[in-house]
Amino acid sequence: MKRVLVANRGEIAVRVIRACRQLGLETVAVCSTADREAVHTRLADRAVCIGPPAASASYLNIPALLTTARGTGCDAVHPGYGFLAENATFAETCQEHGLCFVGPPPSVIQKMGDKVRARELAAKIGVPVVPGSDRPVATVDEVAVVARPIGYPLLLKAAAGGGGRGMRVVRAPSELPDAFIGAQAEARAAFGDATLYVERFLERVRHVEIQVMADAEGASVHFGERDCSLQRRHQKLLEEAPSTAVMPALRAAMGEAALGLVRHIGYRNAGTVEFVLEPASGRFYFIEMNTRIQVEHPVTEMLTGVDLVTTQLRVAAGEPLGLSQADIRMRGHAIECRVNAEDPALDFRPGPGVVTQWRPPVGDGVRVDTHVAPGAAVPPFYDSLLAKVIVAAADRPAAIDRMKRALADFDVEGVPTTLSFHRRVLEHPDFLSGRVHTRWVEEELLASRRVA
Repeated sequence: MKRVLVANRGEIAVRVIRACRQLGLETVAVCSTADREAVHTRLADRAVCIGPPAASASYLNIPALLTTARGTGCDAVHPGYGFLAENATFAETCQEHGLCFVGPPPSVIQKMGDKVRARELAAKIGVPVVPGSDRPVATVDEVAVVARPIGYPLLLKAAAGGGGRGMRVVRAPSELPDAFIGAQAEARAAFGDATLYVERFLERVRHVEIQVMADAEGASVHFGERDCSLQRRHQKLLEEAPSTAVMPALRAAMGEAALGLVRHIGYRNAGTVEFVLEPASGRFYFIEMNTRIQVEHPVTEMLTGVDLVTTQLRVAAGEPLGLSQADIRMRGHAIECRVNAEDPALDFRPGPGVVTQWRPPVGDGVRVDTHVAPGAAVPPFYDSLLAKVIVAAADRPAAIDRMKRALADFDVEGVPTTLSFHRRVLEHPDFLSGRVHTRWVEEELLASRRVA
């Protein structure tokens, strides 16, 4: 591996380019016409414009990406997250053209990309799954049949989905028709596939995920958990590790369940096995596996000291993992806040524009992953993520205090941001005591503001 095409944009493109540079690898960035002056295009050894602003004509344009990779002499492709990162066809086409795809084999992406099949595979090896349908549901009547033994509320989910798209909570039979139509339409628009399946909707649970890594020889490790329960409309907002709801015995059980799945499917490279956890009972249930690097991977890096992106590049190049489970140590506590160009006062409405002031925080234990600089344009065509602020400290109270100071020092002008939202979360008694769940933002935090 000598030259890598970075098939993405934004902060993850910057992150991959810096990891490649650390390993002495050359990089080729791609961009749309909206991103010609973006930071990632300046950091790479070379940048190629591959299409107009619409992602379908640029960052999702497989022929353009392959032509660029071959024309610039790349021998590998890193897909980042989002866009084509979990597209088995893209991974397979890369391999057919002699390009190393930095991720798992296409067959594994296909298996785990179908959420219904992923549930079946997990259940087959004894990993508990949320009660629900064992096959896709094509009609409202089929959903109603599934609902009889498991009851309401239900969660309709896109079989090809992720990132909270194509999901609807259904609390009563009367809500089914509209929810089914809405979930199908969103799934079709986001993934080109309207297939849905059903799960029992578990109330007041935690979203806990296990970071894994495996090499081509079958060696695999997990890096502990991340708690991603702070969500809005199934979109993660704040992540931390370790989880306040996970004790050592439970951590070991969840880690072994995740690695059991990794070994069963012949997984390779970086991935994340996601669970929901009932804190009171300690019962956890598999929900899906993301076959890529995660947005929140810096939390694990700060906690374990392992560079996950350079590790996945080495593994993709055929090197052994070089880590055993005993080598993985979680030290202290880490928190990540996603700072988006959105206005919390206007129902988190995205606010594209030009960043006129950009002064991110600095200091011991503070990391900022971003693609933004003063004068940067925030286009309306893509995700609104501006930066991720990550802090690490000796314990959770110290990490919270450090994050408060970091956010207070973060000066942004020209576009709205979610900084005020995060400051509010960090001051809330429920968050300070660890009493949060996946619906807490909507049912407690934002609901209290509306009543006030």
